[in-house]
Amino acid sequence: MSVSARIGIGFMKALAHVPLPVLRGAGTALGRLLHSVALPRRRVVDANLKICFPELSDAQRSSISRETFVYFAQSWLDRAWLWHAPREVVESRLAVRGAKEDLDELASGEQAVILFAPHFYGLDAGATTLTMHMGRPSMTIYTTQRDPMVDAWAREGRTRFGNVTALERTDGVKPVLHRLRKGEVLYLLPDMDFGPSQSIFVPFFGVDAATVPSLSRFAQLGRAIVMPVLTRVTPQGYEVELLPRWEGFPTGDIVADTTRQNEMLEGYIRTMPSQYYWVHRRFKTRPEGTPTIY
Repeated sequence: MSVSARIGIGFMKALAHVPLPVLRGAGTALGRLLHSVALPRRRVVDANLKICFPELSDAQRSSISRETFVYFAQSWLDRAWLWHAPREVVESRLAVRGAKEDLDELASGEQAVILFAPHFYGLDAGATTLTMHMGRPSMTIYTTQRDPMVDAWAREGRTRFGNVTALERTDGVKPVLHRLRKGEVLYLLPDMDFGPSQSIFVPFFGVDAATVPSLSRFAQLGRAIVMPVLTRVTPQGYEVELLPRWEGFPTGDIVADTTRQNEMLEGYIRTMPSQYYWVHRRFKTRPEGTPTIY
C-alpha cells in the first residue's frame, strides 16, 4: 500500500465533514488552478470543444472549458461525502426526478434494465442515488485502479448502498449477461474511447468516433430495456433525472443502435455542456488515414 494513497484517502475521509458550500468553494478554486496549470489536459478539453461546438465563438468555448475544470474538481471532492458521510447527509444532498412509473419500474420491476449513464461529472452521485432507493440487485462495470488501496476504496464507495456488484472490465460479458437475464440492473457508461478493438465508428457531433457498442449488445443479449439517467451538479448537491425507456431499442442493427446512442447523448450534452467529461480524449482513435486531433 502506497503512503500517498493512504494519505489521500485519509484526507477525503476528513473532507466528508466539511460543509458543502465550503467544499464546493474549494473545488472552484482547485478547478480554476487546474485550468491554468494542467495545460496538456486543457488542450484536450479545448480540442474536444472546438470539434463538437464549431458554431460557438472562441470566448464561449473558453467559458465552457473553465467551467468544466471547476465541475471536475468539485465532483472529485464530493466523493468525500458520497463515500464517507452518514447516510442522512448523503440523502439530503441528492434529488431524484422522473415519472413515477419509470422510478417504480427501476426500483422493483422484473425486467432487466440498463441505465445509460453518460460521463457527466455527477455519474458517481447518480449511481449512489439510485442504489440507495432500489430494491433489486444492480451492477456496474469499472476499470481497475493501479494502486490496490485506491481500487478497494473506490469499489467500497461505489457499492456502499444497496445490493451492488462491481464487475471488473476484464471479467468480460458473461457475468453481465447472466445477471441481466436474472432481471438485474446495469449502470453502464459506454461513451468513452476504449480503442479500435472494442469499438465501431459512428458519428458524434458530426465526427466519426470510436464508440463501444455494448449498450446495444447487452440490451439485445440480456433482454433488457434501456433507460437514460442524467446527473447534474447543483448548489444543493446533485439532481438525478431518470428518463423514459427508449422505445424500439435495440433494433438488432448494432451500427444503427450505436448511432442513435450518440445522437441522444449529443442532445443530453447540449443541456449542460460544461458538465460533460471533456477531459477525456474522446477522439483519440481515428479512422484509418485521418489525422490525429490531439
